[in-house]
Amino acid sequence: MGDAGGLIRPRRQSPAPRRNVGAMRIVIAGGHGKIALLLGRLLAERGDTAVGLIRDPGQSADLTAAGLEPVVLDLEGADAETVAKVLVGADAAVFAAGAGPNSGAARKDTVDRAGSVLLADACEQAGVGRFVQISAMGVESVRDVEASADDEVFTVYLRAKLQAEDDLRRRSLAWTVLRPGGLTDDPAADRVTLAPSVEPGRVPRADVAAVTLALLDDPRSAGLVLELVGGDVPVAEAVAAAVQPG
Repeated sequence: MGDAGGLIRPRRQSPAPRRNVGAMRIVIAGGHGKIALLLGRLLAERGDTAVGLIRDPGQSADLTAAGLEPVVLDLEGADAETVAKVLVGADAAVFAAGAGPNSGAARKDTVDRAGSVLLADACEQAGVGRFVQISAMGVESVRDVEASADDEVFTVYLRAKLQAEDDLRRRSLAWTVLRPGGLTDDPAADRVTLAPSVEPGRVPRADVAAVTLALLDDPRSAGLVLELVGGDVPVAEAVAAAVQPG
């Protein structure tokens, strides 16, 4: 369960200037997803602890190889109290989970919406105030639209992401929503366009991870919804500009 019970713990880009003191512990839902693995590697390389939540124990080795600490925890079957136990002592949570391209409409809701709501509930229980949501461009387009037969699953996916965002807006968490455009596996370009609204486009997952890290580092990003595609501005500069007041 990635971008797209019991507990088992078994080319770097330059991020925005760091605003946190000391090493951080970041819990990432959807820990085996490509963005999560890239983000975890960036965190580990600079001395932070990245904890990846996964539902398949067989994915643990992949997380360990990327520098993450794997925790087997199925968000579709866990309750907030169980998730909160993993979050205790964390500096932030990142929701990077997704039901995946081959899943049906039901799992778009149970993972992309309910999983985010559960993680946010657990953050509140554990006293973790910082939350970054990896969402998707285009979610606003389905706010008042009924799904048609030929795009039902995609519409349900966008609606689930939108409902997860709306849930965060009602909370007192220091949340940030990042809406990337079409995701690619191209190498990091370290050049992006980041703003509350941008023209549709594509962006490497590696740059999404770098932007997520920079947003985590900058508390001024709390309360912002930002769209992200490839562009011409270095990641650090793009994030600094996006979080400036006004």
